[in-house]
Amino acid sequence: MTENPVPRPMIEAAAQRIAGHARITPVMRLGKGAFGSDADISLKLECLQHAGSFKTRGAFNNLLSLDIPAAGVAAASGGNHGAAVAYAGRARGVKATIFVPEISPPPKIQAIRRFGAEVVIGGAQYDDAQAACDRFVAETGALKIHPFAAKETIAGQGTLGREWQGQEPDLDTVLVAVGGGGLISGIAAWFAGTKVKVVGVEPAGSRALQAALEAGGPVQVEVASVAADSLGARNVGPLVHAVCKDTVDHVVLVPDEAITDAQVTLWRDFRLAVEPGGAAALGALLCGAYRPKPDERLGVLVCGANVDLGKLAALAG
Repeated sequence: MTENPVPRPMIEAAAQRIAGHARITPVMRLGKGAFGSDADISLKLECLQHAGSFKTRGAFNNLLSLDIPAAGVAAASGGNHGAAVAYAGRARGVKATIFVPEISPPPKIQAIRRFGAEVVIGGAQYDDAQAACDRFVAETGALKIHPFAAKETIAGQGTLGREWQGQEPDLDTVLVAVGGGGLISGIAAWFAGTKVKVVGVEPAGSRALQAALEAGGPVQVEVASVAADSLGARNVGPLVHAVCKDTVDHVVLVPDEAITDAQVTLWRDFRLAVEPGGAAALGALLCGAYRPKPDERLGVLVCGANVDLGKLAALAG
């Protein structure tokens, strides 16, 4: 087992840095029998974070730990990372330019603009937007805030794991949705060396982390999923792989139907409006992709709320 590139002290420092900027989000304890399971289940409601997702943690850690040039900051995003950078930029008085792909849902683009950032459509898919962002950074000198391929981002997301452990010290397993892998890297880096098993959940049509773990390094994958706007990275990159290869127990895949079923369940039973990526971890439990043991203390992360309400209404109708 190699040394983790994002050790616990780095996450501790991030937690101190972003205190008062990111919300402490609640845990909803459901107990045994929830969703027909024999496990003792709880939901970590990070969907209630500023700007609607966990990404706010990493955004603030970047802006509070790095020197910001006159050109401000730039980010490529399917929506949530951009909204978080825009929110953090506004709070810190920093100009933010956000590059989004054409697949970004209108509510996410509206959120980015509402927080005061400039939005640029950067191509069809996320990787196209990242390429456009990289060109802008090279031309202007703006600071790139990467959604997962940066230690500052991963450490910021790791504060969620630290907070979660403080709220639920007896967890056995956590289910975490995976896109580019910044979130699961941070959480797994925090829980490394503890009894808590970290299980990744990816859409069957977007399996960049599972493919990287199988191949022994980052590989390109095709992306086709209802959750592609937030869980649609084609390649997790070397830093995420380096963190996850020794700290993530395994990754399970869920079909799109399980993700939308989880969205409907969260709305119907808890009145939580959650986007597809935010509901994916619960989808793994509902469809049996992850089968907990009886009495297992299972934490399920609900990580994003930037949903198109019209689409959610159609699903729930």
